[in-house]
Amino acid sequence: MQKRILVVTQHFWPENFRINDIVEGFVQDGLSVDVLCGLPNYPKGEWFDGYSADGPFEETYKGARVFRAREIPRKGNTGKTIFLNYVSWPLYAARALHRLPGGYDAVFCFNTSPVLMCWPAIKYAKKHHVPFTNYVLDLWPENLYSVLPVRNRFLRWVAQTVSDSLYKRCDRLIAMSEPLQQRLCTRTGKSTAEVAVIPQYCEDFYAVPQQDSALAERFAGRFTVVFTGTFTPAQSLDMVIQAVLDARAAGADTLHLLLVGDGMSREALQKQVAELLAEDAVTFYGSVPATEVPKFTSLADALLISLSDSPDLGLTVPGKLASYMAAAKPVLASMNGAGYAAVQESGGGLVSPACDRKALADNMLALYRMTDTERAALGQKAYAYYAVHYRRAELLQRLEAFTLGRG
Repeated sequence: MQKRILVVTQHFWPENFRINDIVEGFVQDGLSVDVLCGLPNYPKGEWFDGYSADGPFEETYKGARVFRAREIPRKGNTGKTIFLNYVSWPLYAARALHRLPGGYDAVFCFNTSPVLMCWPAIKYAKKHHVPFTNYVLDLWPENLYSVLPVRNRFLRWVAQTVSDSLYKRCDRLIAMSEPLQQRLCTRTGKSTAEVAVIPQYCEDFYAVPQQDSALAERFAGRFTVVFTGTFTPAQSLDMVIQAVLDARAAGADTLHLLLVGDGMSREALQKQVAELLAEDAVTFYGSVPATEVPKFTSLADALLISLSDSPDLGLTVPGKLASYMAAAKPVLASMNGAGYAAVQESGGGLVSPACDRKALADNMLALYRMTDTERAALGQKAYAYYAVHYRRAELLQRLEAFTLGRG
């Protein structure tokens, strides 16, 4: 008999999150999938074309039925609008649970920020006695503090208490790394059998180069370091920009940072670049569909991943690292913990401690001075690590098996 899964996630197609591919994979593997999600407005806080506060509230996506709940958009990405967005969707989603057809064998949450996203899933699973698995992508409240500087002790106590309570109420948890598994076990009292380690995979298309002659011509003659993804304080891109200028001053004359994406920090970063007169060194390209990212990774001489020096961010390995390694290009990393260890173990790039501006600039300069052959060798090591650790088919099977209680 066909198994049925309810997927709960605030962010879903046409927003650019890996849960889109997970849902497609579930359907391809013969599962019946319903998705409870929000109305697309991430990252700019503006409704996507064809959407508004009035819906549409029911759609289909590659064989899955999609049920949308209202939310307050994060317009402007201020602390106030992000907070309202965080708290509004779970409340609206909980009110929308009665619209779901039911009959599910399992509930699965792709839990990026906020942790409150999993509350409607818990509410549904407990009421209907269905096992619930929460894939913890952003650990809370730690991740919250990397984006919003919450200083008030009472508010921090509330955030900690709510987060711990929600994690404890999940039947199963998925962590991206062993350090995160250990942290979740300690905080919830769950065993390692209840908290699985399953890294984020990347879609297969990231491993297929896409040559784009127009991009190649536009950035010809430069040593281009590419960053793709979301711009928030957690990425410490302000420090990265400073390191780029340091490396250029030390002799990397044509070093160029290409930022592909968007997010709450974009305006501040553009202001920083203008004040430093660094327009020649840094280009803001804007967001592109995930399927077009290989055009930029193919162009790159190196691929940049950076995180702030929060020890809690070091518990996770960002999914971006998998897609970078799949591109067979050298990884230039500035991060701590599990991500640092993965890059170092792979031998597929150069890694420095989070927010160490000098060390990052030195690594940029070292990559710049390598021969094409030496950089290609780093890229091949990165790809080999991806092939062993981050392949889609195997990790998707593990997600399904754990969620359905098969292993």
